[in-house]
Amino acid sequence: MAEDVQLSSLQTDKLVQFQELTGIEDIERCRNILESHNWDLEVATQVTLNMLEGSPSAYRPLPRTPPSVIASPPDQRVFLAISPYRPSTILGWGYLFISFPFQFMYSTFIRLARFALSFIRADPRRILTDPLRDVSIFIQNYEEKYGTVHPIFYRGTYYQAVNDAKQDLKFLLVYLHGDDHQDTDQFCSTVLSNPEVVNFVNTSFIFWGCSVNSPEGYRVSQTLPFTVSQALRENTYPFLAIIVLRDNRMTVVARIEGQTDPSLLIERLQLIMNDNEASLIAARHERHERSVTQSIRQQQDEAYQESLRADQEKEKKRREEQELKAQKELEERNKIIEEQKRKEEIQRRKIALLDEMPSEPPEDNPHTVRLKIKLPTGTMLERRFEQDQSLKFLYYFVFCHAESPNSFQIVSNFPRRKVPCEPTESNPDPPTFAEFGFGSSEMLLVHDLEA
Repeated sequence: MAEDVQLSSLQTDKLVQFQELTGIEDIERCRNILESHNWDLEVATQVTLNMLEGSPSAYRPLPRTPPSVIASPPDQRVFLAISPYRPSTILGWGYLFISFPFQFMYSTFIRLARFALSFIRADPRRILTDPLRDVSIFIQNYEEKYGTVHPIFYRGTYYQAVNDAKQDLKFLLVYLHGDDHQDTDQFCSTVLSNPEVVNFVNTSFIFWGCSVNSPEGYRVSQTLPFTVSQALRENTYPFLAIIVLRDNRMTVVARIEGQTDPSLLIERLQLIMNDNEASLIAARHERHERSVTQSIRQQQDEAYQESLRADQEKEKKRREEQELKAQKELEERNKIIEEQKRKEEIQRRKIALLDEMPSEPPEDNPHTVRLKIKLPTGTMLERRFEQDQSLKFLYYFVFCHAESPNSFQIVSNFPRRKVPCEPTESNPDPPTFAEFGFGSSEMLLVHDLEA
């Protein structure tokens, strides 16, 4: 810890309270913990107690660091109405004169007793419980005692109310309820229940309240300092504070302490609103400009993303077209290669079949068949075959000719019928010329099956 850094009075108070709440004797350790939590006493204490006890939080913490509040700006308005007891008769003045020493001794004894007890046990109001539960219990007790006619209480913690007022750019009216103060009942039953006050507060403020006898209300009372001294604190109820966003900081712009009446309260609240409306207008204008700037930036980003998506789509389409073109070219090349292989294979087969062709029988052989074969190109072929030879040699003869199609069918001219001369799996051994019924001379036609 940097010993040369002097603490402010508020930090010193928080340091003492933190040490008292957690029971940690090492003052340097306490300071380090508070500094690591940005001097947020509530959060630092809750986290430390959870670590010491190994238990989960008693309540759900805020999703972000609670907004800081400037409690005492230099231009803060303070409306103070302390109403001490003033006797109106001689008897009253006599009673006041006689009872004053006893009241002074009693109040002094009570203060000394409280001071002594503070060293023995911690103030129960300083024990962190569930702030949300404290607020709910206060609202329930308030309505049971004073009825349901009152401004709508914000059902959340003080920090949540401050945060919502900041986000919504609204005035926050904080009411600290002194249960034991002599003016509390009259204020609640005549002022807060007044229809005009109820309507005015509901339409103009976020209204948050809590009892100072609860830990949450007591903690808030320490962040909203009273005008008068500690000795006269009991004379400053009812207590109202008006908080609003000013210069980007939530600020207590006014405090109303002491008894008042409905019309005067509305008048003061209206005055405070008029004084600070300009800051809200400036904040709204700044937020609007920021929103417009963000909207323009978002539109630009969306336009850029849309243009990027269009470019990516074009690039994707171009790649797909290129891939498709390459695939087609590859398929074409493969087809050409396959066709070339097929033709080479046919050529090799023709050469091989030529070697299997028998010699042409002589013209004077009486057991021959003389064939005239017309190719699709018009070329006429002539060849003699022995009648007992297989028709496959007819197929070989035509197939091996240079002008013959690679796939063909041979038919007789008259009578017109297909000549089964090609050896296949279903016809591996074609019939002989005699078996097929050829005479001594025949006219045959070759049909191109690929044409």
